Amino acid sequence: MQNPFAIKVLSYNIHKGFSTASRKYVLEQIRGAIKSVHADLVFLQEVLGDHKRHSRRIPNWPTTSQFEYLADSVWTHYAYGKNAVYNAGHHGNAILSKFPFIEWENIDVSTNALENRGLLHGVVHVPDRDLRLHVICLHLDLLERGRRRQIDYLAERIGEVVPEDEPLIVAGDFNDWRERITDRLAFQLDLQEAHLDLHDQHARTFPSWLPVLKLDRVYFRGFKPLHATVLTGEPWRQLSDHAAYFSELQFLPGGVSG
Repeated sequence: MQNPFAIKVLSYNIHKGFSTASRKYVLEQIRGAIKSVHADLVFLQEVLGDHKRHSRRIPNWPTTSQFEYLADSVWTHYAYGKNAVYNAGHHGNAILSKFPFIEWENIDVSTNALENRGLLHGVVHVPDRDLRLHVICLHLDLLERGRRRQIDYLAERIGEVVPEDEPLIVAGDFNDWRERITDRLAFQLDLQEAHLDLHDQHARTFPSWLPVLKLDRVYFRGFKPLHATVLTGEPWRQLSDHAAYFSELQFLPGGVSG
């Protein structure tokens, strides 16, 4: 019988590398902060793939994309979903992984002309276990009507391409301040939420300097949550307008419904 193993997960809306109200460029500090957590998987939202104006005017702007800069030499595998494209560049979601990607795809789930959203779905291989793990990174709409449609897209995607006997992690910025999504995901997809499962409430992650709204989530299937916390205080409150959300999930062999 194999020993149990756990996967450390970080979900973080990095606000395009800028502090609150975009007053200060803090991508270097964000890189140091996320490295200190030693996560196996990092789910990022509002990541700049390119921005020509910023690269010309901001000192020490990385010569690579933000997700490559953040991955550094720690996460040697990554996937990026380009969602919002404009004259100066583009941004979207990214997943940094210590495990190699078998495949990944970014699906457009935009519901209006003002919010370009994507569903970044990857499958990584956990070599020690010869395990296929599905990972999905999301950043949902500000309006509830759009979020409802995007959860429909998510359910359809999972139902079509994620086998019931393969583990799954869905993380990101759900903008679900009314807390209406979790029951749907539990009923339709048998997904649990880490912080809710451990602490009987969703994590307060926004704004980072005084978290009140419960926007960021880590949902899972085929795991048991061991730890879930919001990363506040220094240096986090000086970085993005969202607080980072860290969780540790223990894989349950045979724990995925089949």
